[in-house]
Amino acid sequence: MSETQWMHVGERGDLIPESGIAVWTPDGPVAVFYLPGAEPELYAIGHYCPLGQANVLARGIVGDLKGELVVASPLYKQHYSLTSGRCQEEESVSVPTYGVRLNGDALELAVPVTAREGCAA
Repeated sequence: MSETQWMHVGERGDLIPESGIAVWTPDGPVAVFYLPGAEPELYAIGHYCPLGQANVLARGIVGDLKGELVVASPLYKQHYSLTSGRCQEEESVSVPTYGVRLNGDALELAVPVTAREGCAA
């Protein structure tokens, strides 16, 4: 596993309960989901849906599928695990996952050390 660093990608006020936002990183767009009451409350996966071939996952519907937190792609409704990134309908398909945290009011994402600073999308 490669070394990571915490990168500022937004603020607490950017988060939308029970929904996702898209943030930009040097690795590309990432979908960050805020689920108050869940443990943990923040999840981050790649924003790009490989089956729909578009940056849309932050706009998907979050839910529980057989006990696993998932987001349904708004294009073709495939479900991606918020913890593993694996597509529930296509086992060979997955999206990357990222460490995510609040540091005070700063929203931070774990990105590879070689990545440069990005900004919120």
